[in-house]
Amino acid sequence: MVGNRQSRCKLRQLVRADPLPPHVSVEQQLMATDALSYLPDDILCKVDRAAMAVSLETRVPFLDHRVSAFAARLPLAMKIRGGEGKSLLRKLVARHLPSELFDRPKAGFAIPVGQWLRGPLKPWAEDLISPDSLRRSGHFDEKRVARAWALHQSGRRDLTPALWSVLMFQGWLGEQAR
Repeated sequence: MVGNRQSRCKLRQLVRADPLPPHVSVEQQLMATDALSYLPDDILCKVDRAAMAVSLETRVPFLDHRVSAFAARLPLAMKIRGGEGKSLLRKLVARHLPSELFDRPKAGFAIPVGQWLRGPLKPWAEDLISPDSLRRSGHFDEKRVARAWALHQSGRRDLTPALWSVLMFQGWLGEQAR
């Protein structure tokens, strides 16, 4: 598997030992960085874990060495056009499928924690960030946390990352106290 620890280490060694030539464009450098780090360290790991969780064997057809080699040889203008990536692929797909199937915003692997904090996790979260709980721990400004919580609950702002960090820390402190 591409995303295992040994493969990642080899890829990192390769990047350090053989930097891209200076004539390579910023876009090409970013694509290479994605292929050597984000893809194996993030995307492929998530696909692998999700598949293993349900005993599913997966394939990543665009990572077939022939497809990757072909894509690497394409001129940048065929990959990015008008600030939009995958230009050639989009043209090919448009010949066979309706545009609403592929011409839409990305949908990643994020879990809906923000919604859960407004729904089923709300009582748990409110207990962890209650003024008394925050005062006892002494690490967070109760009023600022309360304002952030109210904004998040109202739906006017999505403050999930900040609130989740506070909640995890408060939960950890509670476990340490037991």
